Amino acid sequence: QWKWHLDEVYVKINGEMHYLWRAVDQEGEVLESYVTKTRDKAAALKFIKKALKRHGSPEAITTDGLRSYKAAMSELGNADKQEVGRWANNRVENSHLPFRRRERAMLRFRQMKSLQKFASVHANVHNHFNQERHLVDRETYKTRRSAALAEWQSLIA
Repeated sequence: QWKWHLDEVYVKINGEMHYLWRAVDQEGEVLESYVTKTRDKAAALKFIKKALKRHGSPEAITTDGLRSYKAAMSELGNADKQEVGRWANNRVENSHLPFRRRERAMLRFRQMKSLQKFASVHANVHNHFNQERHLVDRETYKTRRSAALAEWQSLIA
């Protein structure tokens, strides 16, 4: 039951609009982030190809109503896997919130390269430390959190 959610979010860099494309799995973990200047079929196609190459093919791909997704999916031959619904894409919309919070704290971005680097690193760190506190009791949360921190320290050392 592997399911992806795809979405794009606009980010201003020096007053210009850029788009951060994101793929999130059914559990809310960010799989892929990609920055482009445009929001057209070519950008969607490049992003989807990159995600498919790195993570394999999912059972279903949920998107919003952007026509670029439909065009890119039909070119790839995955049009039957695409699902579009009114609130079906909330999983990825909510994954933008930690990114936006951190972006605001950093006082925005100055270059596309720094945005791309930050988005990919932030996704990995957030995936590693996001323990979904509201779903588990205190002891379980503390155990998982200390295990994540120990693993992180071993990776850094």
